[in-house]
Amino acid sequence: MFFEQDHGAVVRQASEGGKDAPHRPVLLQETLQCLLPERGGLFVDCTLGLGGHAEAILESSEATRVVGIDRDPEALRLANERLAPFGSRFRSFHGDFREIRFVLEEGGERLPSGILADLGVSSLQFDTAERGFSFRFDAPLDMRMNTGGDEETAAELLTRLSEEEIANVIFEYGEERKSRRIARKIVERREQGRPVQTTSELAALVERAVGFRKAAKSIHPATRTFQALRIATNHELENLDKFLETSIDLLKPQGRLVIISFHSLEDRIVKRTLRRLSGICECSSRAPVCSCGAQRRIEILTRRPFTPSEAEIDTNPRARSAKLRACSKLEDTLAA
Repeated sequence: MFFEQDHGAVVRQASEGGKDAPHRPVLLQETLQCLLPERGGLFVDCTLGLGGHAEAILESSEATRVVGIDRDPEALRLANERLAPFGSRFRSFHGDFREIRFVLEEGGERLPSGILADLGVSSLQFDTAERGFSFRFDAPLDMRMNTGGDEETAAELLTRLSEEEIANVIFEYGEERKSRRIARKIVERREQGRPVQTTSELAALVERAVGFRKAAKSIHPATRTFQALRIATNHELENLDKFLETSIDLLKPQGRLVIISFHSLEDRIVKRTLRRLSGICECSSRAPVCSCGAQRRIEILTRRPFTPSEAEIDTNPRARSAKLRACSKLEDTLAA
């Protein structure tokens, strides 16, 4: 059996899950423990997905309201159906999580009590063959989270980028050591008038590039390349640090920010930004003055990140690599 793994966010064979499998929000109890929705107030789920976290927040207290943001139109449709029983306590917006300030201003909302971002790809996206996120299915190499927009597909990205740029994307976002060899094969195929257009074409190309031999329970060699292209296609890491700072600006004093990440690149950005916002300077000890902008605006609530229990991983393998970090806005920090 092959495993398609996004640094531990495991996707098993289709027989073990699919679009009709129940949606399991990751680290749900830990999320509620950090957000404290029983206090009531406004909560923003910046990556609404199928609405599992939002539903639990709304169920925690009649005094809670949730604004949900997602750039996937299909996910929004399904979440709206799921959360319709909550009536006016729930509102949704089609957009990117980094647009949180605009969404709240447009909706006339201010001072959330909590903000949640569950980063990465949803089960819906992985398990819908035609979305092109997984090499478990032969499908167009799309990978766009926002299928209603005019963004480039992953196939178009591979057609436009140079060999060096492709190698850099695969190495930086996928941490793939054989990125240059893979990029060379992609460009050679393109120069022959046969650009990579489907998931199966890309997976087979990577296999040939790395000299892969099939083995039981091994991680497919294309996993890192697919992750890298997905991140690049959806600009997943761009301005993540700015989103964290903006979220702190928007929160009410003592409001909570919860971030769930699924691979080391995301978690590294989250960890470093929260440390800086807690006043820990990242500058070299040799620097005469601080230039990183460290300022004590938050209290970090998770000395070490929450990770899924073995019981959660058993019931939801995709939770395997999840890490949850949380912080609380200090009283003397003014909201925007």
